[in-house]
Amino acid sequence: MQDEMQKVAGIADPVDRAKAAIDLLARYQTHINELGRVRREAIEEAQAAGMTQTEIAKRLGVTRGRVGQLASAGPPPERAFFGTAKVTVSLGGKYEAGKTPDQQPSEVVVREDLENFEHLRTLLGGMKLDAQYEVIPPSGIVNLNRDNHVVICGPRLSPIVAQVLEGDDYLRFAKDRAWHLVDQKTATEYRSPQDEDGTSGDVGYLGRLPRLDGKGTFLYIAGIHAIGANGVVHFLENNLADLYRAVRTRRFSTLISCRYNPKTLEVLESKRVTPLYQHER
Repeated sequence: MQDEMQKVAGIADPVDRAKAAIDLLARYQTHINELGRVRREAIEEAQAAGMTQTEIAKRLGVTRGRVGQLASAGPPPERAFFGTAKVTVSLGGKYEAGKTPDQQPSEVVVREDLENFEHLRTLLGGMKLDAQYEVIPPSGIVNLNRDNHVVICGPRLSPIVAQVLEGDDYLRFAKDRAWHLVDQKTATEYRSPQDEDGTSGDVGYLGRLPRLDGKGTFLYIAGIHAIGANGVVHFLENNLADLYRAVRTRRFSTLISCRYNPKTLEVLESKRVTPLYQHER
């Protein structure tokens, strides 16, 4: 750290020196936020294990009042569910409807997915995480080998994602007369209410899946229909702390059902309908 600061201080051009200082501050702030989260989580774990704030204070060499401050300072522990730095959200893209290839159709994202990004950005911002989105081209080629990554894209739009999903021994997308989701452990089928009786509901998949390079994981969200992903995001907005306590950053998958307003597409209710299947034992 000292060497880095000295290097920045030694830059001759003042504007370049200022820019280097800004970049280094941003990098250090990322580390500070994550260390604050780790500290808060550690104190919460100690309290959950039965230690009093007085006992923790004695071990840390601080006052009991300071422990109380530290227990609520910094980002919440569940921030780690998404990552430690700026989160990239990859959204499935399609060619603009009604245009032939020679008309050079644009790559577009459905309204539901853009709304998902905005909801996620707000959620992440509350935990001191920045977010950006990118569009997966219609070819479905997406780089899964990176940290702090969320993918919102149905397996129909990305053969790479479909291939990774094949490794889930618990939950699977399937198709007969319509696309649906299957719990392979109970042989239960979960079909979209849209397809069954036309009611305003859907089912979505939520999981942490392995990267292709074997060096980490990415979060994956997809619905039977696009609105199903909105239901998953709604579930995360309202249940993230409990979900994190159950799975931490380990691999898992589960299914989420939702109801929504057909006029506004606002999700009204979301709930988990399968166990939290943990892929690592």
